[in-house]
Amino acid sequence: MVVIEGSESLQNRPMPTDQEKAGFAERLRAALNNGPDKVKGPTDLARLFNLRHRSSPPVSVQTVEKWLKARAIPKADKIETLADWLGVTAHWLHYGPEPTLPAAKTRKDGQRKEIKYPVSAESLTLAEKIRALSPRKRYLIEELVSQLYRESDDS
Repeated sequence: MVVIEGSESLQNRPMPTDQEKAGFAERLRAALNNGPDKVKGPTDLARLFNLRHRSSPPVSVQTVEKWLKARAIPKADKIETLADWLGVTAHWLHYGPEPTLPAAKTRKDGQRKEIKYPVSAESLTLAEKIRALSPRKRYLIEELVSQLYRESDDS
């Protein structure tokens, strides 16, 4: 067996499953649909991405097409660039929604604020219904709730 120096961590990292690739592709398309720029296809996405990501060689149209067609997931540095550009978190783009519900929210001044609505059977049912929606619809719901929550903080 030939071991290339520095390749140990790559050998231990599991390959993404088809389901993970499909989830990433779906979230990427949803973020692109809601993003700041109108992206018309892989060529456009590669061009716009390469304008923003300068720390490595440019990505090819074929690479971007693999992202969109659920055949590959980009490396972390590229996911960070995509997330920053599209206004989503890198975690959401790569893995999907956060797995846990926080008990409290941190305000801008660093103080913790208790959640106004405790977890109940009704809120869990609502969460399951939202989880069953497409990523695009979940994103829209999240944005709506965030906006309404911010408005309630102002009053």
